[in-house]
Amino acid sequence: METINALGRRKAAIARIYVKEGKGNIIVNKKKLEDYFTVPEQQFQILRPLQTVDAAEKYDIVARLTGGGFKGQAEALKLAIARALVKINAEDKTALKREGFMTRDSRVVERKKPGQPGARKKFQFSKR
Repeated sequence: METINALGRRKAAIARIYVKEGKGNIIVNKKKLEDYFTVPEQQFQILRPLQTVDAAEKYDIVARLTGGGFKGQAEALKLAIARALVKINAEDKTALKREGFMTRDSRVVERKKPGQPGARKKFQFSKR
């Protein structure tokens, strides 16, 4: 099997990953997964697509993450892993889609508007 690459996005975060057959090692920005994502909940979330298709110990993943915060990067990485798994085996798509891993979450922060302190908040107003 040659190297498969995939892309995942969430908010301002972008995850580019390269998947090849291996022992289940995940390297994120030249660090081990546990060293980069120290919150166990984020580690669990990233590994869920692999566990859904029983591929946790089959592939080595090298990921490059840019932009956003740790939560956005974790969700971008989860989407990229799910997309790569579908490229490897198209039959896994229904199981991954059922769990909600194939859907890109398009919500982003609304921009601040001029004449207001935030995106929707208005300055305090009193008639008197």
